[in-house]
Amino acid sequence: MNLDYSFLSAEFLRAFVLKGLIFSVMLTLVATVGGILLGTVLALMRLSGKTWLAAPAAAYVNLMRSIPLVMVILWFFLLVPFLTGPISAELSAYITFTLFEAAYFAEIMRAGIQSVPKGQGHAAQALGMDYGQSMRLVVLPQAFRNMLPVLLTQTIILFQDTSLVYAIGAYDLLKGFEVAGRNFNRPVEAYLLAAGIYFVICFSLSMAVKKLQSRIAIIR
Repeated sequence: MNLDYSFLSAEFLRAFVLKGLIFSVMLTLVATVGGILLGTVLALMRLSGKTWLAAPAAAYVNLMRSIPLVMVILWFFLLVPFLTGPISAELSAYITFTLFEAAYFAEIMRAGIQSVPKGQGHAAQALGMDYGQSMRLVVLPQAFRNMLPVLLTQTIILFQDTSLVYAIGAYDLLKGFEVAGRNFNRPVEAYLLAAGIYFVICFSLSMAVKKLQSRIAIIR
């Protein structure tokens, strides 16, 4: 196989890759923050002990975790405009990823909250805190610390999944390489470069998470 990377240059990266990389990173950050916030609410609903709160939260989490992400992306992009009017592929991706990832972050947060000894909550309430204060000031900070490596690992998976927005035509990192491959008539080289970029980013982040996990274990 004769591979030719003569097209690779700073101009190539700026013209085709940078825009897609920025969108992929932004999509990852927005979906992570939004997913953690919504996921925390869902986790608290499931742990509330009240059926009218726990049941809908459980149904949402189980539904989202049972459907492939690419199908959720397509359904949202194709069906929601009938209710709201036209919506851009990028905005659709932001909303879809946030809603989808919330289901996974909810389960991570639920496990994190359950890992905090119940005595912590009882002690907070003995000091005069109500349920909301004990969760916000005592339980949730410890749950976030316990679950931080898992939350970051899920974020890395989320970054990889951003490549699925190709299904609705959004311009992400993979799309940038695809367009470049067509323009230079070098699709094989372009996709190999894309794989290399994804590997470098995800492997580096995985090593950082592993180091963080070791530090948290030492603190414990």
